[in-house]
Amino acid sequence: MQRLSAVAMVPLMLWLVVGLATHTGGGYEGTVAWLGNPVNTVMLVIAFGVLFYHASLGLQVVLEDYVSHKGVRLAVVTGVRFLAALLAVSAIFALLKIAFGG
Repeated sequence: MQRLSAVAMVPLMLWLVVGLATHTGGGYEGTVAWLGNPVNTVMLVIAFGVLFYHASLGLQVVLEDYVSHKGVRLAVVTGVRFLAALLAVSAIFALLKIAFGG
């Protein structure tokens, strides 16, 4: 699954870099206007979701390799997944709040 999320991130990050590079200098108002485009908002929501999912998978692999106690490993991996989900929801909420002028 980590390879699939990595492959999904490549076009999303390329789109993000190009999108941000094409409207530099607009400041906060320019960014809000850019986010006002529904395509940009949806693409960023998808990018945030894939990014945090990919990060949690990567951290899980590291933790499974280096934490030997099964109980501690389960607790830490569960905590990482919860934290990644919380951060993804927070980032998406903030993005939508800005996009819809809240």
